[in-house]
Amino acid sequence: MRILITAGPTREPIDAVRFISNRSSGKMGIAIAEAAASAGHEVTLLLGPVMVHGSLHETMRVYRFGTSAELKQMLEAHFPDCDVLVMAAAVADYRVQQAATGKIKREAGRELTLRLQPTPDLVAAVASTKRPGQKVVAFALEEPAEMESRAVAKMKRKGVDAVVANPLGTMDDGYVTGLWLLANGGRAEPGRMSKPDFAAWLVGRLGDL
Repeated sequence: MRILITAGPTREPIDAVRFISNRSSGKMGIAIAEAAASAGHEVTLLLGPVMVHGSLHETMRVYRFGTSAELKQMLEAHFPDCDVLVMAAAVADYRVQQAATGKIKREAGRELTLRLQPTPDLVAAVASTKRPGQKVVAFALEEPAEMESRAVAKMKRKGVDAVVANPLGTMDDGYVTGLWLLANGGRAEPGRMSKPDFAAWLVGRLGDL
C-alpha cells in the first residue's frame, strides 16, 4: 500500500520568535511510519518540528512542515497519490489572527492580548476529497472517561474511516493504551503496548479498512 503519515505538532507563529504549539513529540507517527516501511509499504512521512533520534527507514520519503498552513499544502500535494492516510499529527486548534512582524517587545506592566482564530480542519478537508477505495485514519486524544464516545463522534463528524483513540497521558509516555474504532462499528483494544509495538499492530490493522 501507499501510506501517507503525518506526525508531530504544528507551530503557529505569534511573532518572529514565539509560537503556539503543543507537547506532541511525534514519536507515535514516526513509529507508525517505521513499522509501515519495515512491512514493505510505500511510505511518505509529513513530519513536524520535532527531533528525530537515529535514522529513519531508508525507503521512506520525509517532508518537513512547521505550520498548519504548510501541512495543508503538503496534504493537498500528497494525499491524492496515497491509498491510506494516517493523520497522527497534532495540529494546533488555534493560531494568531495576525502574527506580528519582527519581535514583540516586552514592556514592564504592559499586558499583551492575542486574538486567536481556529485553524482549518485538515482531517475533515482531506476526507471530503477521498476517491473510491481511499481511506483516512484519524487520531483522538481524549480524557479516559469519555475517550471512546468522543472518538466515535469525531469519526462521524469528520467523515473518516477509522480512529485511533488515546488517553491524554499518551503524550508523556513511551507506552500507549490505544483503541481502534472503525466507521462500520468494528473495534479492537490491544491493551497497553510500547509505541513501536502498537505501531506495528496498527499497521497490521490497516487491512481491516
